[in-house]
Amino acid sequence: MRLALAAGLVAAALPALAEEDGGGTLNPEELTLGSVLDRAARGETSMTTCAAGYLITKSGRHAQARTVFEACAAAGYTGAMTWMSQLDDNGLGGPEDPDRAAEWDRRAAEAGDPVGMFNYGLDLMRGRGVARDEAAGRALVDRAADAGLDSAVRLRGAGYDLDEVTPDADNWKYAPVM
Repeated sequence: MRLALAAGLVAAALPALAEEDGGGTLNPEELTLGSVLDRAARGETSMTTCAAGYLITKSGRHAQARTVFEACAAAGYTGAMTWMSQLDDNGLGGPEDPDRAAEWDRRAAEAGDPVGMFNYGLDLMRGRGVARDEAAGRALVDRAADAGLDSAVRLRGAGYDLDEVTPDADNWKYAPVM
């Protein structure tokens, strides 16, 4: 009798246990490309989500990396801003857009990021994506160097000779527009 009563109680409880309570997804994906992209699309960012953008772009999925980096840049991650600049400057996952690239560099620089300062300084010195202003560019490179950024220290030490930090294969890209 007790066994029948216990079996009856369990049988009655099973449908209630099986019902979805609407409280969320059981066992959600956490470390997949899809889950990173879903979080970024919802504007949910974290250091790990933003760092995943690096792996995504290095795997050649530049359009997907843009989804991650744009969300992270909107949340104030300056590293994502400099990655957006790199994508726009090189036409990865979208059209080449030096103006937009320089804007990302400017935002990172204004947020206090030494890499952003260095990159925007280069933009200004070259006149790529912004009006050429060598003095303002050098001042930003100096700020980045003062913050300890090795490439900025090297550029300053070379008398601001841009060949010091630019591969000769990119000379065509940074040549003055006539």
